[in-house]
Amino acid sequence: MSTAETTPSTNGADQDLLQVRINARLGGPQRGDRYEDPLAYWLEQRAPGSRVTGGGTLRSPEGEPLGCGIDARVVGATDDLLDALVVYLEEIGAPRGSVVSLGGQTRPLGRAEGLAIYLDGTGLPDEVYAAHDVNEFFDRLHEAVAGVGRLQSFWEGPTTTAGYVYGPSYDAMRAAVEPLVTAHPLAQGCRVEQIA
Repeated sequence: MSTAETTPSTNGADQDLLQVRINARLGGPQRGDRYEDPLAYWLEQRAPGSRVTGGGTLRSPEGEPLGCGIDARVVGATDDLLDALVVYLEEIGAPRGSVVSLGGQTRPLGRAEGLAIYLDGTGLPDEVYAAHDVNEFFDRLHEAVAGVGRLQSFWEGPTTTAGYVYGPSYDAMRAAVEPLVTAHPLAQGCRVEQIA
């Protein structure tokens, strides 16, 4: 007599592994607030017995966040549930280049675009760093993109500080930040890149 491995079950229901890969540069707290907690609630409502089992952030060798992932066990997975999940993740802002896998099916998703601003953290004159606070820069960045995007996170690396903005249009966000990066002393020599 042979035995076969089965997927763990809840209340006798089969479970499928859900893997969500979000193309957003978010650390743990931001990932939880923006995607993990909302996904856990959504699954509880749409597929009772389902649960988020973990999450993480992919980082560069320097520690910069490059993307994030969430894993879950889903009870009663169907094509309709997968379709609804793609719609939901796009509604809450998943950027282009994101992917969801459930029950052997993988779907690309995401409509939002992303913009990163990289500030020089070591190469500017000492008086610039003494006179200007990077938090004030990010407050002004948040104000600059209001209506066209949202500053979702930032990262402080060994030589660079980056802010990550997501919204419907990279071009609109780029135009919105241009006056700030042109005029602000901390933005001297900064890089602005599309990240989604």
